[in-house]
Amino acid sequence: MTEKVALVTGAARGIGLATAHRFLREGWQVVMLDRDGEELRKVAQGLNAALPIIADVSVPEDVDKSIAEITERFGRLDALVNNAGVADFGPITETSFERWRRIMATNLDGVFLTSQAATPLLAKEGSGAIVNIASISGLRASTLRVAYGTSKAAVIQLTLQQAAELGEIGIRANAVAPGPVRTKLAMAVHTPEIIAAYHDALPLNRYGSEEEISNAIWFLCSDEASYITGQVLAADGGFHGTGVGLPALRG
Repeated sequence: MTEKVALVTGAARGIGLATAHRFLREGWQVVMLDRDGEELRKVAQGLNAALPIIADVSVPEDVDKSIAEITERFGRLDALVNNAGVADFGPITETSFERWRRIMATNLDGVFLTSQAATPLLAKEGSGAIVNIASISGLRASTLRVAYGTSKAAVIQLTLQQAAELGEIGIRANAVAPGPVRTKLAMAVHTPEIIAAYHDALPLNRYGSEEEISNAIWFLCSDEASYITGQVLAADGGFHGTGVGLPALRG
């Protein structure tokens, strides 16, 4: 087996699905992992170089079985994209501990569990790459994101820990922090007022696309980023770097 192999979690839709397609276009074998089995089977149908695995990254047993299956099928893993996540927003005063733990279980525990289980296989070729999908909400605070934003900030710190500890065995670890992205879910819940407010705060004056985020992920996993580790790439249209827009001054 000489073809490179990537594992993408949360691959049944959105950024994860776009990332899986990006790797497939580059000629990689892609393991598409998601807990939504029905949707995963549907989107993976006809993709000959894709192996769908139904699993929940927050369940250690699921993760271990998945890595064992990848090991048996391919004997190698060159890139891990920890994309699986839960987007659940609410005020601090209305965020129960159960809600907090549900978000942390997938967004943070899942990244830890999957990365830890995959480390021996990633180290085997001496040039493995981990890309963790954080969020702009992990870099700057925002309303209604006490659990989500905190989980993504923790993912960024976990990425730095991975870079510090795994570099000596040839594994690079970086994070991508997407800003507003035009996913089906976002467009379903973002009102015209919210969209207008985001556009005002974005120097590029538009939402990003799933494909644009997948390009950033691909770059960090590729050999072109062979000397890059411990970095957070904000793919956000300038949202983080420029702060809040002031439309009155623009006028």
